Amino acid sequence: MGAYVCAILLVALALLLVSAGIEDARHREIANWKNAAIALMAPLWWWAAGLALWPDIAWQIGIAALVFAFFVGAFALGQMGGGDVKMIGALALWLPVVPLLWMLVLMSLIGGVLTLILMVERKLRRSTKTLEIPYGIAIALAALLVLREPILNQFM
Repeated sequence: MGAYVCAILLVALALLLVSAGIEDARHREIANWKNAAIALMAPLWWWAAGLALWPDIAWQIGIAALVFAFFVGAFALGQMGGGDVKMIGALALWLPVVPLLWMLVLMSLIGGVLTLILMVERKLRRSTKTLEIPYGIAIALAALLVLREPILNQFM
């Protein structure tokens, strides 16, 4: 039964990530309820995946708190939006350390490419307005790339 619950939770997470990425592209914000849903589904994921309270879940919460605190600093410096920071923190509740690090690396690379594309687009349009990067797209894509392995392996 745990494998089916894991699969359902991963599909729900994937749908939330796609929805958040689209919303960020369209409106440059991510709804709080989506980030809350991602965070609140994490304990169900821990249960379904059979994680032990100590040290597994404690470790997961601690790493997520550190990641969230780091990105709150980026928010305080005006480098990221609040929705992006909340989504990264919520995803950190789901991912073990190595996949989380891969997600952050992929997020940075995808975000850099997205930034370059938007800079070129702004230059071609000769726009002078401030460039806002919908980083939720990069976060969502990176998370989906990292999650693809467990999603496909659930059925093997």
